[in-house]
Amino acid sequence: MAGAVGRGPVVGRGALSARVVVCGLGAVGSRTARQLASSPEVERLIVVDREPHRSEAVARSLGPVAEQRPWHADLLRTADALVLAAPLAQPSPVRPRSAVPITAHLVEAALARGVAVVSVADGIADVEALLRLDGAARSGGVPLVVGAAMAPGLSDALARLGAEELDAVDEIHVAKAGTGGPACAREHHRALGGEAIDWRDGQWARRPGGSGRELAWFPDPIGGQDCYRAGLPDALLLVPAFEAVRRVTARVAATRRDRLTAALPMLRPPHPEGEVGAVRVEVRGWRGGSRQAVVLGSIDRPAVAAAAVAGRFREARAAGLAELLVDPGPFLAELARRGVKAALFEGGAAPVP
Repeated sequence: MAGAVGRGPVVGRGALSARVVVCGLGAVGSRTARQLASSPEVERLIVVDREPHRSEAVARSLGPVAEQRPWHADLLRTADALVLAAPLAQPSPVRPRSAVPITAHLVEAALARGVAVVSVADGIADVEALLRLDGAARSGGVPLVVGAAMAPGLSDALARLGAEELDAVDEIHVAKAGTGGPACAREHHRALGGEAIDWRDGQWARRPGGSGRELAWFPDPIGGQDCYRAGLPDALLLVPAFEAVRRVTARVAATRRDRLTAALPMLRPPHPEGEVGAVRVEVRGWRGGSRQAVVLGSIDRPAVAAAAVAGRFREARAAGLAELLVDPGPFLAELARRGVKAALFEGGAAPVP
């Protein structure tokens, strides 16, 4: 996949063969490992999970390029890239040895060794913790890609593409539907019961999750969905990427039951891999002296989209895709080749060039 030019043996188009470690093999992690195993730039793929039987099964399914290993810090010595396909966890002295210690400390250690890091975590606390490691990424000379999932992630790339249609951008509004797997479903549940962060006129505005209902139209067959504010990190990644933006909001599709039970533990186990989901991005601004809006969307199983978006970049900094993508066109073309396609709303949905 395309990325900014920089130093270091990082997986990507035209890069040297690389050794990649994938930590966390849930719905998103397993899909990510499959995407990487099919990439000609990956020489060796190490898969790690807190459940050894799961990592063994994934490694077998991927063939000779993949290898199952228990977690050990020595894996970072020979790795070129580390993909974190699970939320960050707090270190614990009682954590089982087989567990993967996906913490900010692990990320910092990887960056210090010159290992590029890609995280699909989409919680506000996780994104804030990772962005604070910008200095470590710059010192290590490698990228830390934050929020490389469907939203944030693919949504950031769509925002960057939509901005190319305008002379100036001052509003970005993101909506998403669907979840990638059990961990994503639990985060979705927590987000609805949490505090939403919007960017409004140069300052952060905090609103209760589950408020601010808006009807958002996604590509078929999702169609129209009621979407609500939630504890989503999209604004944290989009605001730095668009200096003149005045408003950034993010909403998630939810049912009445979702909203009523958001403050309670999940009442039933989440689906092992999320249903078909979608993302919608509306970019507003000015073009030729008139007010314009560009609306883009994409539909796929969120786990598939997140795996494809967990791309590889070379700019040494901690940021989201909206900042790291110099040219979103090749990146989205590569996603389309992998089955994740975007559409431009022009009355009906038309393919994005």
